Amino acid sequence: MAERTVVVPEYEVAERVEVDPKTTALLIVDMQNDFVKEGGKLVVPTAKDTIPAIRKLLDMARQNGMLIAYTQDTHLPGDPEFPIWGEHVLIGTWGWEIVDELKPQPYDLVVQKRRYDGFFGTSLEYDLRDRNIQTLIITGTVANICVLHTAGSAALRGFKVIVPKDAISALTEFDMEAALRQILFLYRGIVTTSDGIVVKQ
Repeated sequence: MAERTVVVPEYEVAERVEVDPKTTALLIVDMQNDFVKEGGKLVVPTAKDTIPAIRKLLDMARQNGMLIAYTQDTHLPGDPEFPIWGEHVLIGTWGWEIVDELKPQPYDLVVQKRRYDGFFGTSLEYDLRDRNIQTLIITGTVANICVLHTAGSAALRGFKVIVPKDAISALTEFDMEAALRQILFLYRGIVTTSDGIVVKQ
């Protein structure tokens, strides 16, 4: 097959985004051993490189009393996704666990999901609305799969979506750029960096 070059339309990367800690949640998508760590079953090559940026946002969120939420991709034996991706994040295995560097604390929200979209078939929307959350800072992996579908689902539910591009990862550069373009253009999200997010005083 001949190699093709695709030009990605320009999109804005916001230098500074202020968030209200009372109505903003940090959402960490699927940062699990199978996707991040050497020896995982479906490793995203750049996922480990996003840990420092996510950790910085995690520390900021904890220091300012923000809600911290995680999605944890969760599968049972014979899951319908396995013919597509192979077996991964099988519940109860090392690969299913969230990476040690970003481990949830007892009062963090952890939502186990069975499909790409963190809202589909889960309590995530209820949990966010119950805490008066209006804005989501979405981080994690994989950019054009679970991050994109969760961000799109959030936007369609009326949440403001912020995506720090250095805190998400993809299998290819094309997948990353396509995901960011869709989040910004189709769902009117804000693309920024981890350094660009500041807490409103």
